[in-house]
Amino acid sequence: MEILIISGLSGGGKSKAASFLEDVGFYIVDNMPAGMILKFAEFCAAGSGRYSRVALVYDVRTADTFDEFLEVLSTLRQREYDCKLLFLEADVASIINRYKETRRMHPLQELAGSLEGAVNQEISMMAPVRAQADIIINSTTYSTARLRGELLRLFGGSHRAGAMQVSLVSFGFKHGLPLEADLVFDVRFMPNPFYIDSMRDKTGLDREVRDYVFSFRETEQFLEKLRDLLGFVLPLYREEGKTVLVAAVGCTGGHHRSVAVTHALAEYVASLGYQVTENHRDMTRN
Repeated sequence: MEILIISGLSGGGKSKAASFLEDVGFYIVDNMPAGMILKFAEFCAAGSGRYSRVALVYDVRTADTFDEFLEVLSTLRQREYDCKLLFLEADVASIINRYKETRRMHPLQELAGSLEGAVNQEISMMAPVRAQADIIINSTTYSTARLRGELLRLFGGSHRAGAMQVSLVSFGFKHGLPLEADLVFDVRFMPNPFYIDSMRDKTGLDREVRDYVFSFRETEQFLEKLRDLLGFVLPLYREEGKTVLVAAVGCTGGHHRSVAVTHALAEYVASLGYQVTENHRDMTRN
């Protein structure tokens, strides 16, 4: 059984981390007292795999001192659990800005008398926990996407960033843009098979139409440049933690040119090792 304890500074990113880890299969429990952690671990271990990945959020709200928690952590590591401690932090100025943006009160602010004093007091209190951490993430310069990507890389398993799914959609501009599209490419500059009687009722999945569309030099050049672009940007989206990227290719009606190009792109993206889905949204519409 995998037990991940999420700890760190208030405002360091623990709540976001817990949310992202829940998306990849962790069972999340927030604010669990140290005295209950061992019992909970035993309960989960007896659950026939139902709770095989557990993440417990433990922070300054839970106790005045962390002696009991450190003893529990040592016991967990000695048992047959895959136990890790993740510690999230940020610099003082960033934490203060985050609290000012959310208008929440730091859990130690009333006692410390000021927000800055509370943050510095928490840094001192949490030092023994930080010293035991297996992984420390300083989120000062992290965007939400970067934090998510880093957690997916560390704990994602089959959901990790390398498993990003690419969804390729063909569409017709006359029916409107796909709302979910991250990237949109317009192929209406290509010669249109619609104006050839023998092809009008066919689609870009038919060989005759595909051969016609790709018989033009500009089509091959465009596809080559599009392959170069996707080959460059897909790893960057993956590193940012994106799990699904939607790229849409549009022509006038969504029957011929966009379908042929989307199909060719799907074959190329699959050859790069990504999970690919291919959807021709308007191919059967009038």
